[in-house]
Amino acid sequence: MPSRRLHLVRHGEVRNPERVLYGRMPGYLLSERGQRMAQLAVDHLATGPAARSVVRLAASPLERAQQSAEPWAAAFGLETRTEHRIIEPTNDFEGKTFEASGALRHPSAWPLLRNPFRPSWGEPYRAIAQRVVAAMEDAWDELDESEDDGDIVMVSHQSPIWMAHLELAGKRLWHDPRTRRCQLSSITSFARVDGRFTEIDYAEPAAEVDAIDAGAV
Repeated sequence: MPSRRLHLVRHGEVRNPERVLYGRMPGYLLSERGQRMAQLAVDHLATGPAARSVVRLAASPLERAQQSAEPWAAAFGLETRTEHRIIEPTNDFEGKTFEASGALRHPSAWPLLRNPFRPSWGEPYRAIAQRVVAAMEDAWDELDESEDDGDIVMVSHQSPIWMAHLELAGKRLWHDPRTRRCQLSSITSFARVDGRFTEIDYAEPAAEVDAIDAGAV
């Protein structure tokens, strides 16, 4: 097993009292709890028995991801690279206050549900998976020999992380979004074995925080 790992980290709780499906909408920032959650994720890898050396840091361009990357940058003395390929997917439910799972109660949304396997309401699952995995591969390959023993952290969002998980595990990409194992400030860790990423760990360092997970698409 290679010593280097790549960690996909989800952002912390967002201040969203109206529980809007914010998607790529600007202005949705971390709450105070979200800032604490982001720090707990950093502490999990920076200190204690799970401590790792992180030498490369990237984040989605969305504000909540950039904010969640800040404590990583401070802890490891890194610059945050903006990686557009790990951004939240496009979604036609963006700006609404009901999720796709509740759209059947809203006749105006029925046309969006014509093909849940693609899905018809947003960016295709296959496209999400491919762009995230490509970003992971490029980040891994860009490290030079002096950085071989250090890890990579990429701060992203629930859907991109979960799609990468499914793709790399060889599972079907169609799924019920309510079943995603990707909590706020969770860390999904991979190593590359025989030229392919293999998931080796999943952690929820901020599980103790009573957070509200609303707004993911």
